[in-house]
Amino acid sequence: MDDDLADNDAPDRCSRLDPATFIKANMRLVPVPALPEIQFYTAHPGSGLRRLVEPEDDAEDVPEPQPPYWAYIWAGGAVLARYVLDHPMTVAGRRVLDLGAGSGLVGIAAAKAGAREVIAAEIDRNGVAAIGLNAAANGVEIIIVDKDITTGRPPAVDLVLAGDVFYGREVALRVIPFLDRCLAAGIEVLVGDPRRTDLPLSRLRLLAEYRVPDFGDAKGAATKPSGVFSFEAEDRWR
Repeated sequence: MDDDLADNDAPDRCSRLDPATFIKANMRLVPVPALPEIQFYTAHPGSGLRRLVEPEDDAEDVPEPQPPYWAYIWAGGAVLARYVLDHPMTVAGRRVLDLGAGSGLVGIAAAKAGAREVIAAEIDRNGVAAIGLNAAANGVEIIIVDKDITTGRPPAVDLVLAGDVFYGREVALRVIPFLDRCLAAGIEVLVGDPRRTDLPLSRLRLLAEYRVPDFGDAKGAATKPSGVFSFEAEDRWR
């Protein structure tokens, strides 16, 4: 088991009821690898994240806890954030949606690069708390939507930034129709991904590549290229 999920002797076990308090007390605010412009609350071996994601022993009617994906930097989000910071005109003056925001890395990059408005969509309550803390730490404002928006109509935005949203087949099958609705509404979609198995490469046009660490890589492992892609309408390729 990852050391980051192990219990430690840190006090206040009830802090898991207050994710923001837990994150500030148990995670370190440090620069993001490959993105030194951004400071992030980052997990480390003594974070004890299990206390945040597991329910109390006597809790009733609580949902199965979600893995703490939000607590780590994934390659797709990192390359998308790097691309936005390197190409600020991609977002400048535009309304931007950070889809599957995790702890807000891509949305924060967009806000720092001059986006007019940034919405971060994230369903994990701990991730929602992290977005608020990380945004404040970086001096930007983020509007947070704490529900699954992929089942409905796209919000009123000009650009969707989708980092690491194709990490499983079930998720991909839910996300692709939503992104198609975005395209139909005239919304541009950019995807960041290290070419995971369920990435719909036939719908993507490569814009840039960066070498960044990915969640799950062994410490000291060589980084692999991850891509930033434009998501294209299906009939464009017919």
